[in-house]
Amino acid sequence: MMVKNKVALVTGASRGIGAAIAKKLAREGAFVGVNFFKNQQLAENVVNEIKTFSGQAEAFQADVRNPEQVQAMVAKLADSFGGIDIVVNNALSHYTFNPKTRKTAWETNWDDYQQQLDGSVKGAYNICQSAMPFMKEQMSGRLINIVSNLIDFPVIPYHDYTTAKMALLGFTRSLAADLGSFGITVNAVSPGLTYPTDSSVETTEDVRESIIQLTPMRRLATPDDIANAVVFLASEGSSFITGQCLNIDGGLVMR
Repeated sequence: MMVKNKVALVTGASRGIGAAIAKKLAREGAFVGVNFFKNQQLAENVVNEIKTFSGQAEAFQADVRNPEQVQAMVAKLADSFGGIDIVVNNALSHYTFNPKTRKTAWETNWDDYQQQLDGSVKGAYNICQSAMPFMKEQMSGRLINIVSNLIDFPVIPYHDYTTAKMALLGFTRSLAADLGSFGITVNAVSPGLTYPTDSSVETTEDVRESIIQLTPMRRLATPDDIANAVVFLASEGSSFITGQCLNIDGGLVMR
């Protein structure tokens, strides 16, 4: 097992990519905190599925944009499981990848940008600030942020979302530079269009097909593809990798 007996927190883990990550970490031996914002039932469903294969998990409610709620959640998780080793910042402000309803550059206002920055960057900041003291004390840890390959290839220009994800990558690399001396790695995973998820369900078929044709592996990413990459970055196999952004998009972006 790649992360046996490690304690992990996955934000926005009640569905989609977050749920897949939580389940994969649990299958690989981690004790998993399944964070949710509103839908407790979906989060409990993830926990119950994990328990069906003898995994260990617990649901934790918190709005990642709220520092007080985050501090309480991380403290409760650390108390329940005996610390915290892995953080996956997956939560974001709701977004729909629909090219027909997206706002153009001249229609996007600052509030749109701020909403995405709060969900992606402020949320990750709050979680990391609360988890770092535990990781520094134990001189080890894994911080993993979910960005997007749109930052390298904006095949559809979702301005506010992509800008926030690029800022999250900058945050990732700055943390990596500061935390390496404590044995803490900080990396990003950059998914391509991932299907099916709530965010991608409205992506039109012609756009999906055009992305598939541009992708060397001739398919879209699945939530499990993203989860597999996260587990690698959470494991000892990645112990000398930090400040990196791993594209999980079948070769659409090559660097």
